[in-house]
Amino acid sequence: MPLTLTWHDIALRLALSLAAGALIGLDRGEHGRPAGLRTTLLVCLAAAVAMIQTNLLLATKGRSPDSFIMLDLMRLPLGILTGMGFIGGGAILRRDGFVLGVTTAATLWFVTVIGLCFGGGQISLGIAATALGMLVLSGLRWFDYHMKQEQHGILYLTTGRDQPKQEAIRATVQQAGYKIIGLSSITCDKQTQKRQLELKVQWRAAPHDVDEPPFLKDLERDPHVATALWKVS
Repeated sequence: MPLTLTWHDIALRLALSLAAGALIGLDRGEHGRPAGLRTTLLVCLAAAVAMIQTNLLLATKGRSPDSFIMLDLMRLPLGILTGMGFIGGGAILRRDGFVLGVTTAATLWFVTVIGLCFGGGQISLGIAATALGMLVLSGLRWFDYHMKQEQHGILYLTTGRDQPKQEAIRATVQQAGYKIIGLSSITCDKQTQKRQLELKVQWRAAPHDVDEPPFLKDLERDPHVATALWKVS
């Protein structure tokens, strides 16, 4: 960073920070995601202002001969990044077994680093980071949406006491492309002569593919199956 800054330098850094925050914020807001235009603009601009302030203080004296106090200017950007960690942590939620907001937290942290780059005068690095960030957020969204992931569900069955056999149930599930990975519980009712099975099922599918598994209707057609329920875990 240069020891002296002109208002032209400051204006350029602030303008580039605003542009970078706006590009990423528009992409987020257009798809209805948290941390939209205003949030990313404020975060990126705040980081840039902090680095510009650090740059302006570079010419100040570090320590006078009669003082034990050392002026450590890099504590300011480090404090900014630490503060963003708390904000990002507040954006992450866990709901019904799903973790939400991780991309939002990562976006805020990334925008902060971009603002630090522009505020510190690393213009080329900031532009390159903005371009790569847009590529990741926009260019890879289609790939992330369609990428098959390992998913889990629970199959609840109420059947006859001895029929159908567990091997037959496994075969029906596997024919549909799913896999039973465990038996959570099994209970039997002596009065009704019914048993209740709780089976853990695993399969690979896109995150948005939450359709009812095809093997459920096959099991319901079995005369020994009273009920067949499905829950994504």
